[in-house]
Amino acid sequence: MHLENLVVDAADPARFGRFWQAALGGEPLTDDADGFETRVAVPGGPVLDVCFQPVPGTPPPSPRLHLDLRGGTEQDAVVERLLGLGARHLDVGQGAVPWVVLADPEGNPFCVLEERAVDPVSGPVSALPLDSADPGRDVAFWAWLSGWTEVDGLAPRTLQHPSGRGPLLELCPEPGPKGAAKNRLHLDMRLDPGDDPDEVAAGIAERGGRALAPLAPGLPWWLFADPSGNEVCLLPAPA
Repeated sequence: MHLENLVVDAADPARFGRFWQAALGGEPLTDDADGFETRVAVPGGPVLDVCFQPVPGTPPPSPRLHLDLRGGTEQDAVVERLLGLGARHLDVGQGAVPWVVLADPEGNPFCVLEERAVDPVSGPVSALPLDSADPGRDVAFWAWLSGWTEVDGLAPRTLQHPSGRGPLLELCPEPGPKGAAKNRLHLDMRLDPGDDPDEVAAGIAERGGRALAPLAPGLPWWLFADPSGNEVCLLPAPA
């Protein structure tokens, strides 16, 4: 298995996807009635497809998964560029912090980070912070599921692609238990040739996750929740 997609619910996938493609310097993949996809490849590291699917609704003020973008010594210039693309400043009660909180055109919060000693060789995305009820437990779940390895970081527990490149997956203490509403952003795992989906489903259950009912009949993937309730999709192996 490997991490393939970051999936974002969007009221207007085309408009929204074009913002993020410009923000991340992504490579265009698809732009049609079913959604918009762009690819962010880190040389020598992972390839992450960012997929925008049509789902109505308003994003929650405190998402359980969001993007931290690389700013570093060029933080101010990165922020100005993103504002020019359609982002806006956002106050989520962060107070005086060295990172900058912005909202994308559909209101999803994201951050532009300051220079950090642990900043990875990551391309435009420095981290994917994910809320966790128990980071020590969940890091083992996500390491097994993604094949990523634990590294030192600023979050309680942190994973990274085995190449040592690409964004960090940060397991962060949740401010409260996950409700019934589906996360606006989630991750997709792709089975590799030879992977048995039934064995993977059993492994997810053994590690504290659970299967969820499909969102619609006939979908060619399986929906699960991690031990903290965060949705994750399992995609079939490529033909």
